[in-house]
Amino acid sequence: MGRKRIEIDQHQFEQLCYMQCTLDEIAGWFGCSEDTIQRWCKRTYRQTFGEVYAGKSQGGRISLRRAQFELAKKSPAMAIWLGKQYLGQSDAPQDSSQSSTAQNAAQSQSVLQLVTSNRKERRAASSE
Repeated sequence: MGRKRIEIDQHQFEQLCYMQCTLDEIAGWFGCSEDTIQRWCKRTYRQTFGEVYAGKSQGGRISLRRAQFELAKKSPAMAIWLGKQYLGQSDAPQDSSQSSTAQNAAQSQSVLQLVTSNRKERRAASSE
């Protein structure tokens, strides 16, 4: 005769998946091994833990994303973070700054040439 099966509440299990808990955390919650959770998923859902988790955790990710976007309406820090995560924005200037630097260098060179040419003209005028 084998050991008594550990009771795993399906609703609690699905809520833990929804909250993005790991297999290790879920097993700890129910006081069993990860293998027990794996076998329970096979019996209950006829799927592996990974397959069940992929489906049951999506709602949590969607809910979290929704909350982040709502928070971004009130929090500039969250709006910046979301921009970096989803829009590829960054604090560091992009390649356009390199072209700006090149433009600034060219403008500086032009100003330097103009100043040098004005000095030469003044010297020539004062020598006459």
